[in-house]
Amino acid sequence: MRFAVALVTFVTFVTLAGHATGAEFEASGYHEQHCTRCHGSEVYTRDNRRVQSYHALQAQVARCDANLAMGLFPEDLNALVEHLNTRYYRFDK
Repeated sequence: MRFAVALVTFVTFVTLAGHATGAEFEASGYHEQHCTRCHGSEVYTRDNRRVQSYHALQAQVARCDANLAMGLFPEDLNALVEHLNTRYYRFDK
């Protein structure tokens, strides 16, 4: 009986930990739901865009996350940067 309880507790913990670490994060959907609330995609494609490198893109995404107090996990920030870079910027890493 104790083993069963311990096993259920462990499985529950692992499942919750997966959610807490951003395992369910989907960058495209997050972008559509959160980022475009403040701006449209034109900020990525305009001639005088602020972001001019992959490093600057990482910094800008982190800045937006901090300013909006979204608290994304580092791996989720990376996924969002990758999504933006693949979809709009195409910077070398």
